[in-house]
Amino acid sequence: MKTTVEISDPLLREVRKVAAREGVTLRILMERGLRRVVSETKAGAPFKLRRASFKGKGLQAEVGEAAWDRLRDLAYEGRGA
Repeated sequence: MKTTVEISDPLLREVRKVAAREGVTLRILMERGLRRVVSETKAGAPFKLRRASFKGKGLQAEVGEAAWDRLRDLAYEGRGA
């Protein structure tokens, strides 16, 4: 199938260099790149939450079983809220 794709001039220059170096056509490089994007973003791919915890051992004992309202109040305590 034919289609028109607009890409920036600097990117096109880089793609042409890569194509020439590898001895392939622009079409092959574009298809290769699109296949990579599709494979990386397939539906159903599991979401991975990055580890963003701070050093510590979780909640302090006095708030371990606290309700959300209490935790929120403690978080904003002394901040004018």
